[in-house]
Amino acid sequence: MSMLGTRWKLHGDGRSVRPGEVVAPQERLVWPLTVGIGLQHVVAMFGATFLVPILTHMPPATTLFFSGIGTLLFLVVTQGRVPSYLGSSFAFIAPILASQQQFGVAGALGGVVVAGIVLALVGAVVQAFGAHWINIVMPPVVTGTIVALIGLNLAPAAKQNFIAAPVTAFVTLLAIILVSVLFRGILGRLSILVGVVVGYLVAVARGEVNFSNVDSAAWIGLPQFQTPQFHVGVLGLFVPVVLVLVAENVGHVKSVSAMTGQNLDGVAGRALIADGAATVLAGFGGGSGTTTYAENIGVMAATKVYSTAAYWVAGLCALLLSFSPKFGELVATVPPGVLGGAATMLYGMIGVLGVKIWVQGRVNFSNQINITTAAVALIVGIADYTWNVGQLSFAGIALGSAAALLVYHGMTALARWRGTVREPETERVE
Repeated sequence: MSMLGTRWKLHGDGRSVRPGEVVAPQERLVWPLTVGIGLQHVVAMFGATFLVPILTHMPPATTLFFSGIGTLLFLVVTQGRVPSYLGSSFAFIAPILASQQQFGVAGALGGVVVAGIVLALVGAVVQAFGAHWINIVMPPVVTGTIVALIGLNLAPAAKQNFIAAPVTAFVTLLAIILVSVLFRGILGRLSILVGVVVGYLVAVARGEVNFSNVDSAAWIGLPQFQTPQFHVGVLGLFVPVVLVLVAENVGHVKSVSAMTGQNLDGVAGRALIADGAATVLAGFGGGSGTTTYAENIGVMAATKVYSTAAYWVAGLCALLLSFSPKFGELVATVPPGVLGGAATMLYGMIGVLGVKIWVQGRVNFSNQINITTAAVALIVGIADYTWNVGQLSFAGIALGSAAALLVYHGMTALARWRGTVREPETERVE
């Protein structure tokens, strides 16, 4: 059982955490408390994990099923050293929507599988050679730009849902904003979930919710599975997502390391492999791609409990919920207005996350290479430029990501050859 990371030691008396201490990943509290914290993790992931399949018109119960499976797989592959919940990744929303228009849901699932395979391969390289080369290929200016353009590329989709029911959308967005600033602790961190619930109640009162499918659904049953189809045309849409997933996973590992005081660099590759494998499974069965969840970091920071035992509870609970078709249909009734309000916040957050990467990486935009990389790639991604080559079509995210990589590395090579760039790439720390 130690190889699975399920041999936990009891932390102290198992009932409390002393000031200045944390419950380490290999420790746990008594089981009633551990179960309670695990359920908090389910609540924390709920809003974001379900919004992705709803926005992409995929079965919520299926996504929840593979989210639970993926979380348990992640814990096994990382041998219980990295506490994490694997929920739906927002980075997949844009490529899934774009590929569905041309290749349907099955074609989009094929793209999810490809992204998972590439991510797992990157993880194998990281595990073998270390993560330092990632910063060479994808410095903060490139990573931040790609993350930002993926979020901002979705702005038209958010507007489309918002204008479908502007009153409900506005109430949803306002509720998210107010909850995030008025409440502390776990409630404040669940602002999106609370905002969606408030918006949903408003939508019910305004007659915007159809419960017919909920009434006819069974209480217990299997999730709706679907197999993928593979098309070369989706590669340009999904491969850039891998860059985001790498950044998210490595960032998660570093965050847990900082909060627990444990050096987890040795399992960064395992984390990438695990997330890649979970994404492959999801794609083969009809779920959305997964990633480590910042929402659950908030629960750990609030409780000081980093025990992977709580994540076993969360993963198993997610699996149980996925076997209720009625529950899945209820989630699927969330109307466009609620989605528009929540998406306005979510898509913007993805864009700002890219800016956060720039700030944390101290990117110096007085450097001509940095500012050119961001400027060109962002416009290509946000305006959704399209390039058709025969039967292949490369849309804004793919072109923007390619532009970020090519402009940065191309200009860097030319500048070194000519000796023309004087400004440093990063801001000096004073």
